Amino acid sequence: MHALIVDDSKPVRSILTKVLNGLQFKCVEASNGIEALDKLSHMPRPSLITLNRHMPEMDGFELLGRIRRSQQFRNLPVVMISTDSTQASVEAAMRLGANDFVAKPFTPSELTEHLSALGLITKPDEKSGKLPSISPPSLPDVSKRDGTQDNSIKKPIQLLLVDDSAVIRGILTKTLRILPGIEVTGTAANGEKALAFLEKTPVDVVLLDIEMPVMNGLETLRHLRKQYPKLPVVMFSSLTERGAKATLEALVAGANDYVAKPTATDTETIVKKIESELVPKIKAVYRPPRIAQSCAPETTSPKLINKTYSTKKFHKISVIVIAVSTGGPSALAEILPHLTVENAPPVVIVQHMPKEFTGHLAVRLSKMCDQKVSEAKNGEALLSEHIYMAPGGVHLEIQKHGRGFKLALHDGPPENSCRPSADVLFRSASRLFGSDVLALVLTGMGSDGLLGSKAIASSGGTVVAQDEPSSVVWGMPGQVVRAGIADAITPLDHIGPDLAMRICRQKT
Repeated sequence: MHALIVDDSKPVRSILTKVLNGLQFKCVEASNGIEALDKLSHMPRPSLITLNRHMPEMDGFELLGRIRRSQQFRNLPVVMISTDSTQASVEAAMRLGANDFVAKPFTPSELTEHLSALGLITKPDEKSGKLPSISPPSLPDVSKRDGTQDNSIKKPIQLLLVDDSAVIRGILTKTLRILPGIEVTGTAANGEKALAFLEKTPVDVVLLDIEMPVMNGLETLRHLRKQYPKLPVVMFSSLTERGAKATLEALVAGANDYVAKPTATDTETIVKKIESELVPKIKAVYRPPRIAQSCAPETTSPKLINKTYSTKKFHKISVIVIAVSTGGPSALAEILPHLTVENAPPVVIVQHMPKEFTGHLAVRLSKMCDQKVSEAKNGEALLSEHIYMAPGGVHLEIQKHGRGFKLALHDGPPENSCRPSADVLFRSASRLFGSDVLALVLTGMGSDGLLGSKAIASSGGTVVAQDEPSSVVWGMPGQVVRAGIADAITPLDHIGPDLAMRICRQKT
């Protein structure tokens, strides 16, 4: 029987390997999520995966999500082993599909007890001294140690599905019924019926179509934001020209994320798209109140919020670079109008978004700012009082050009599964501007921006991360914070005014 041990700490991997070898496992080690995926594709099918949460490259939560979305590996037993053992972290791990959670530091007997409780091994015979035997891998029910069910972990996400297509509603309901973690609580054919449903039945997430009769998605979203400002909403739209514009309007107006409707007509392809794209986004935007509350005091500490301005020397800001993904359009709409003051440094943005969307987003944001927001063009000059956005599908970086600087687009390989990648932009800014770079890492899934932020911090630049309560998904900024390179952890509504004040100060 085999086990895959995933942890960025070599000593911890060695300890786990020694313990599991004693339990008759043959162990394969990986130092991060990306390496683990490679090992999974080449090693014999493991009976157990142990998984650390905080790791570079790809953290444990992202890897766990990929495992649970994989048809090949989704049923593998996974035990999260981490120093981050708060109730919020344990519940989040279980909700993502972990079978158990072991807090570091642990003893061999504690780990053995957990594996026995999962049914992966049988306890050793204390009288005979025989080693425990291995049981076939399975996915046991998540339960408390006293044997009662833990409803806070088991309870699926309650989803309201709003779409005028009975076919789409039927396929979605049928598909989600067989997938763990999400339950379709209700359906509605238009926004008016959805609002009436919500008056009687609370839900956790709303999946909202845009083009509907009676009350369309945009109008429904405006009502939702007035009546239920914190309720996560994922837009379900077509990738047509009209659909892209409407989706961007919704994202700027406060929708948390979007998923493009399948263009295929066969049920199998539609189901695969639901599993690979829709389900992860629904789970990503869902934030249980208890988790948000337990994280708030740590991430909004006044000491951390003011750290940039109290401990950093006031370097001149020559360029502002921004990394953002899920929740980005509304975050940018909040920040950018503050950065259009006189003599403001150029702002360069990587927003993870398809090429069909980025141009429309730039136009939409231009209407909200006193400066033009435009898609970057290859070879154009980098100028003050200008805001540039990387086009979808290509990398954007800054290059030296005579006495000035220019923007360059290229089709280099994706980084962090992203193109454009914020790491590419951040590294180029660090090389050219050194301590005069200010980087913002805003809401989004994954770890894009982490390595680039490390380069900026090493060059003496400033790195500001959005705090967890104001982020739709605290993936990208959370990675920067956990790496210890954020000079400030700041609520979204503070970022723009703080930067505007700093820009104005450097003019005097």
